[in-house]
Amino acid sequence: MNNKLTNDNFLVYCAKVYDNPGTHSIDEFLEDLDRIKYIKKLLTRYIETGELKERLILNHLITLHNCFGVHLAKILILKIERFDLIKPFLILLNALPETIRNVGEKDIIYTDDIPLDENIVKALRKIGNG
Repeated sequence: MNNKLTNDNFLVYCAKVYDNPGTHSIDEFLEDLDRIKYIKKLLTRYIETGELKERLILNHLITLHNCFGVHLAKILILKIERFDLIKPFLILLNALPETIRNVGEKDIIYTDDIPLDENIVKALRKIGNG
């Protein structure tokens, strides 16, 4: 699926690529989408206070990755303004493609061009080594 993802078609796009056989209602689908809002709140807290809840963010991302698979990065780059904060998590999960196509006004985004937040990288390395 290589459709253009915009805020206008966000729900339809997500519904098309959603893959969770255990879901029995639209409410469960929407609850999974709400995880994006929770991640945004956790990242805002990190920006404002320096407090990073890396394990909680990681748990939300793992659940989202299980539901949206290869489409997760495309969804997140549309919805999370500070993608540099989410990029280290996606690298850890091996869920970051080299390119993301057809998001918003952009035809192609090269993820190598997006910087990494060094504090988040350090925190995630501790998880990986712990």
